[in-house]
Amino acid sequence: MIVASLRVEILLPGCASLKQKRFVLASLKARLRNRFNVSVCENDFQDKWQRSELAVAAAATDMRGARTVAEQVLDFLEREPRIVLCGHERNFY
Repeated sequence: MIVASLRVEILLPGCASLKQKRFVLASLKARLRNRFNVSVCENDFQDKWQRSELAVAAAATDMRGARTVAEQVLDFLEREPRIVLCGHERNFY
């Protein structure tokens, strides 16, 4: 079994409060969980209105599957209009 781990730093330019940020992130995390069958949590910057870091993890039977899921998640996040992807880090275990 291979585990893909992503750490993704994002900006939320349309958010003017923590309540708006929580709404956007809750929606985004639910969509990631449902579409890609991954685990997602907010990792850092909980007190910042327009910044967040998400941790995403997925299990796969082989390296190819793990890389595919990681790429699909990143592509999905890049196309999301409510956020700006600032950076990411990928690890495979």
